[in-house]
Amino acid sequence: MAFNTPSSASWLNRNPPVATGCASLKRHFFLFSTSSKSITNTVFSYSYGPTHSTRCSYSRRWLNPLRRKPLDQKPSPEIVRRWIDADPLPLVSQERFRIASYNILGDKNAFKHIDLYSNVPLQYIKWSHRKRLICQELFGLSPDIICMQGRFLTISIVLKFETSGIYVYFCWYCKEEVDRYFDLFNVMEKAGYVGSYKRRTGDNVDGCAMFWKADSFRLLEEVSIEFKEFGLRDNVALISVFETCRAKSRRLVVCNIHVLYNPNRGEVKLGQICLLSSRAQLISEKWGNVPVVLAGDFNCTPKSAIYKFLSSSELDIKLYNRRELSGQKTCHPSQVFGVKKETSNPLALIDRFLQSGWTDEEIKIATRNAERHLAVHPLKLNSSYASVKGSTKTRDSNGEPLATSYHSKFFGTVDYLWYSSGLVPTRVLDTLPVDILRRTGGLPCKKLGSDHLALVSEFAFLEGTDDNHGNNTTVDNHHGNNTTISTGGDVHTLLGELKREDANSHWPTLFN
Repeated sequence: MAFNTPSSASWLNRNPPVATGCASLKRHFFLFSTSSKSITNTVFSYSYGPTHSTRCSYSRRWLNPLRRKPLDQKPSPEIVRRWIDADPLPLVSQERFRIASYNILGDKNAFKHIDLYSNVPLQYIKWSHRKRLICQELFGLSPDIICMQGRFLTISIVLKFETSGIYVYFCWYCKEEVDRYFDLFNVMEKAGYVGSYKRRTGDNVDGCAMFWKADSFRLLEEVSIEFKEFGLRDNVALISVFETCRAKSRRLVVCNIHVLYNPNRGEVKLGQICLLSSRAQLISEKWGNVPVVLAGDFNCTPKSAIYKFLSSSELDIKLYNRRELSGQKTCHPSQVFGVKKETSNPLALIDRFLQSGWTDEEIKIATRNAERHLAVHPLKLNSSYASVKGSTKTRDSNGEPLATSYHSKFFGTVDYLWYSSGLVPTRVLDTLPVDILRRTGGLPCKKLGSDHLALVSEFAFLEGTDDNHGNNTTVDNHHGNNTTISTGGDVHTLLGELKREDANSHWPTLFN
C-alpha cells in the first residue's frame, strides 16, 4: 500500500524513535503517514537511544484507537448455546463422538486490520483473555477432535496520531513473538489432548491445528497439504486418519482447512477445495473407504456458488463471475442489518461484466484442466448443521447458521462441518440469534474469545458400513510440530490457572 507523504514532513527520519515505557520490548518499528493537508504550526522533536526520552508537541490532541470505549458501557448479552438433537435414525451406532471446528481469530497484523475490531475493547483482544475463554469453552464442550484455524502469533501494537489532517501510525512488532499453537498446546496437553499443527507457507504466520483426546482416538496417518506447491497460494490443510480407542474400533478421515480469504479469487478457493477433497478420497480408499469429515473456515457463504459446489460435488464455473463465487461481498453488517441499501452503479456494473470472464489459466486453477469448465470433487458431502433442523432465529433457508463470524466488516457464515456417507450427525451445538450477536457490537467480546463461533457436531457411525480395516499396520506419522501426550489433568485447575494468567497480564505501560 502506498502513502503520499507531504514534502513538509521532513521530520521523518530513518532512525526509529524509542517510545517511553516500552524500552524493555525488543521490536521492529515502522512509521508511515497519510495526508489530506499540509502540516503547519506543528513541532516534532525526538531523542534517539534507549536512555533518552521522547518529546512531541502537537497542534491537536492525538488520538489513540486502542484506548477504546470504557468496558461494560452496555450490559453484555447473555451467551447461551443449546444442543439441537437430530431426528432418531435406525441402524445408528450407540457410540458417539464430537468434532469441533473453530477459527480462533485469524486476524492479520493489527495495523493493517485494526478497523475490523473498532468496537472491541482492547482487553477483549488481549491473548490471555481470549485464550482463557477459548479453552474454557472447549473444555465445557469436550469435543473428541478439534480443528482449529487462524493466526497463532501475537498481534502488533499500534498507535495513531492525528494532527492537521495528518494521520501517523506507529507500529511495534515484538521479536519474542510466541507461537500461539504451542501456548495452546501446553494447556490442551494437561487436559488430555494430542496436538498437530501445520503452519502456512509464506510470510503470514497462521495455519491449521488439530487436537484430539488421547483416550478416544489414536492417529494412524497424517498428511499435510501446502497449496503453494500447486500454484494455489500459501494456505495449508491437514488430513488425519483416526481410529477409535474402543473394543469395536472404527476409522475415519478428518480434514482441516482454512480456505483463501480473498473474495475476488474464487478460482483459487475452488482449486483448494478440489485438491483437498481429492486427497481425502484417496486416503479414505487407502484405509478401506472410511468416512470423511471436512472441517474449517471455507470463506464462502451458504448462498454462494462455492457452497453449491461443496454440497452438489460439481459446478459449471462459466455460469458465474469468479470474483463473486464466495458470496462474501454481500455480507457487510450495514447490508445485512439494512442500515445501508445497496445501490447500483452503472460503471460498477460495466466493470463487473468486463471482469466476469475466465482466462484459461483461471479455469485451470479452478478445475485443474484449462479445457474443462466443470469443477468436480469426488466426495458426496452433507453439512451437519443443515442436516439437523434448527430455529429460524439462528438458521437460514439452507438450514445453515445465520452467522458464524462477526466483526465491523462482515456478518455471516463461512465455517462448516461437512461429512460423507458412513456417518450421521446426531446433534449440533446451535449458534446465536442475530439480535444477541448484534448486541455484542462485534467479536471477540467479554464472553467469546474469537471473531468466529465454534461449530460442534456429534456424530455416530452408521451400522452396516464396512468394518474391515484393510491394512492392519498402524502408521504413526508424527511430522514436524505433532506432539503426543498421555494423560489428562484437572480441567478446573487449568481454568483457574488461565484466569490468574489473564488477571496478571498487562499491556505495556504506554497504554495504561
